[in-house]
Amino acid sequence: MLALALLTLWLDHQVRVEGGEHGSMRRHDPDYVVTHFTTTTYNREGSAETVLSAAQMQHYPDDDSTEVTAPRVMQAKPAQPRFTVEAERGKISREGDEIFLYDHVVLVREAEADKPVARMTTDFLHILRDRSLVRTDRPVLFEEEGRSLRGRGMEYRADTRELFLRDDVRARFEPKKGK
Repeated sequence: MLALALLTLWLDHQVRVEGGEHGSMRRHDPDYVVTHFTTTTYNREGSAETVLSAAQMQHYPDDDSTEVTAPRVMQAKPAQPRFTVEAERGKISREGDEIFLYDHVVLVREAEADKPVARMTTDFLHILRDRSLVRTDRPVLFEEEGRSLRGRGMEYRADTRELFLRDDVRARFEPKKGK
């Protein structure tokens, strides 16, 4: 009987983890996986502002991180140009207000009455949804009908429609065609 009690205490000690955490908390294993999902954020008036969809989403409890595969983000706020971003992979902050996109990132700003469609490509993009801010510290190519801009480091403020390129900026403007 004493041997059984000692064996039970030894097994109990071996199974316990320091700090009382479950073994999965020591590994970076997902606690859930969602495939083909879409989530929508609405403004106070009930209009959709941001739609995030992806082929797959994985949540990791050890650091409360969320990773997505083939993410697509569409943001349409009132009085701001609508834009869509696609990438090969991404991460979402705990609160969901920041999205980090990686590998073959393509942002398309839809045409407006006075502006043509614009396309931006880079390898990394940081979206701060609540601040209507998109930025990167990597090389970026911005193309619009009749012009293109290249640089390293970019910030785009959707609310003011300002684009800032930081370093190694090169621009090409085509002359307007005569009518």
